[in-house]
Amino acid sequence: MKKYDYLIVGTGLFGATFANLAKADGKSVLMIDRRDHIAGNVYTEEVEGINVHRYGAHIFHTDYKDVWDYVNSFVEFNRYTNSPVARIGNEIYNLPFNMNTFSKIWDDVITPEDALRHINEEKKEIDHEPKNLEEQAISLVGRTIYEKLIKGYTEKQWNRKCSELPSFIIKRLPVRLIYDNNYFNDKYQGIPIGGYTKLVEQMIEGIDVKLNSNYFDDRDIYNSLAEKVIYTGPIDEYFDYSLGKLEWRSLKFDTKVENIENFQGNAVVNYTGHEVEYTRVIEHKHFENCESSKTVITYEYPADYKEGMEKYYTVNDDINNELASKYRELSNNEDNVIFGGRLAEYKYYDMDDVIKSAMNLYSDINKEG
Repeated sequence: MKKYDYLIVGTGLFGATFANLAKADGKSVLMIDRRDHIAGNVYTEEVEGINVHRYGAHIFHTDYKDVWDYVNSFVEFNRYTNSPVARIGNEIYNLPFNMNTFSKIWDDVITPEDALRHINEEKKEIDHEPKNLEEQAISLVGRTIYEKLIKGYTEKQWNRKCSELPSFIIKRLPVRLIYDNNYFNDKYQGIPIGGYTKLVEQMIEGIDVKLNSNYFDDRDIYNSLAEKVIYTGPIDEYFDYSLGKLEWRSLKFDTKVENIENFQGNAVVNYTGHEVEYTRVIEHKHFENCESSKTVITYEYPADYKEGMEKYYTVNDDINNELASKYRELSNNEDNVIFGGRLAEYKYYDMDDVIKSAMNLYSDINKEG
């Protein structure tokens, strides 16, 4: 007899959702994580009375009512609305591109018709099928917006010139002809009051958890403990990189405590020029309107992935997509191991899609008996 029904490798949102649903059904669950904390990349920690997002800003947004109701059943969410601003040099612009943005870029823009006149005129520069990201962006929003708000940020993010990046990276660029700075169109949006760690703690309450535990150090022992394994780690690592390593982009963070109440007046400021190396600055207290005489800010730097770093963004070119597909074929042959989440599927997920995916997986498994 196995001690547990499920061993879940990873305590992020995917694993936590699956574990919670299994426990609610009376299943026994063991969760393990190689890190020294739960919650994966949504982990938050309190610094100076402020809930700091250790692995970058996470704003929950969704159109799934069932997902929204689900997360709110554990903790209360606030009404935070994501309204980032972009800074290039000493100029500030609203994101996403909207009438506030256009009226500041062009002095004669007051109406949507004025904005479209400028954008459509500049789009004419590309009169052929875009061959790269630069041409694709100009064909969508024109050169002025591209130069100020897309070019530098994207080149820093990918460490390559936009003219060397494939056009499919930018399939569309939202142009909103309204004076509205809300970044997301989703019906529901907010931040868990008390931080994401509190959310995950509530989700996995009463479930056995072992931290600082690397699945691959004792794979056979861990597998022997449970009937099924839910694996949320990197899919290529599971197969000992037998087909080669998948590529990732990573991030570096420089977090500082400042002895002032308000550093930048907004939770997220994107830096879209090359005058600085970081892509954005996060001021964590603005996510939850924390009252503190100090503030905590994080400078976010894109980085080439190196061994030991966290894996953040998939590299969705033909080579990596083909390799990921081959690994997925191998995963289908694993009898008692089920793969899920962005690392195990080599797929970028928003948080709501991670939870929805785990819900669907658990439902599918139960249908199968």
